[in-house]
Amino acid sequence: MVSLARKSLQREWPRYLPAVLAICFAGVMLFMQAALMLGIFGSAAVYVTKSSSDLWVGYPGTQSVSQGRAISADVETLLRMNPNITAVEPMQWVDGDWRSPHTNGGVSVYVIGINPNQDGQIFDQALDASLRPLLLEPGAVIVDRADLGQLGVESGSRAKIDGKSVHVVATTTGLRALGGVNVISSVETACQLTSCNDKNRAAYWVAKLKDPKNAATVRSQLLGKPAFGTYDIWSASEFAQRSQFYFLLDTGAGGAFLLMTIIVVGVGLVVASQALIAVVISSAREYATLNALGAGMAALRRVVLEQAAWIGGIGLLFSAGVSLLLLMLAHSRDVSVEAPPAMIMVWAGVVLGIAMISGLWAMRGLLRADPALLLR
Repeated sequence: MVSLARKSLQREWPRYLPAVLAICFAGVMLFMQAALMLGIFGSAAVYVTKSSSDLWVGYPGTQSVSQGRAISADVETLLRMNPNITAVEPMQWVDGDWRSPHTNGGVSVYVIGINPNQDGQIFDQALDASLRPLLLEPGAVIVDRADLGQLGVESGSRAKIDGKSVHVVATTTGLRALGGVNVISSVETACQLTSCNDKNRAAYWVAKLKDPKNAATVRSQLLGKPAFGTYDIWSASEFAQRSQFYFLLDTGAGGAFLLMTIIVVGVGLVVASQALIAVVISSAREYATLNALGAGMAALRRVVLEQAAWIGGIGLLFSAGVSLLLLMLAHSRDVSVEAPPAMIMVWAGVVLGIAMISGLWAMRGLLRADPALLLR
């Protein structure tokens, strides 16, 4: 009975093709939806994940990097006094209105002021070492190449932020923002472009540790010193998760993705199970013959489940191939997508689960496999 499922799939594969395609379609939809969700919400923490800082110091209650509020420069002194900290630098975060001759109206941008020196921590994993010195030029900015069309500029072009001239000295990749456009500049340029009353104040102060494993210990040493102003401290991983969960859970977007996931799984279950039921019903006389020859209903159920497992495995392989092609296309178009190993494992389990649940549902078709059917 074990080989019967495989032989029936080999000999009568056109009958099983609709079920395979249903699993494949559901798998591709689930994979790309998860990859897009992780990519989009991952962009909310790109400021942290693309930087090498171990500690982030900001205003208390900050839920996301994009909600930064200026804190006192006294915090820098506090950080530099700790022997476990090797480097400290500010990060400016200001909103601006971008205008160029090729845009219809203004474009909302986030001006990120960073340390332009070679030892800068912010975006050191996204900006090539040759690009950072370009920001030393007054008014120099760097943008993501995927945002050039939206900004209406090219590398080397000039535009205005809040009425003040800027020069796009270079472009990079991997810095697309969620809900706006990231414009990278030096701290000095960021203050010149916006209403930065005190350039010694910053939205965040970041620090690098001698040993990143001691982040929790250093954090506890630094907290609770009101003489240095109002502030809070997060490790890099904690702040990244905090930013991602804010957009995932508190903005309503996460609920929309969850609803779409439920719909895709539901559609996949219905289509795949109906395709398997149709196959089982169409093979009712064959199953009735096996039943008459002594094969019990339990053995027939195992055949149906094995067929579902094979259909799920084949559909999973097809969906993996299609999803890989779509991922490559998305990367070539600078679309934010992420597919970590943990996500892939969960996705594969869900797809196989859809196939097996469909097989359990399709067992209802065995009710027609009555040996009396052979007498008609």
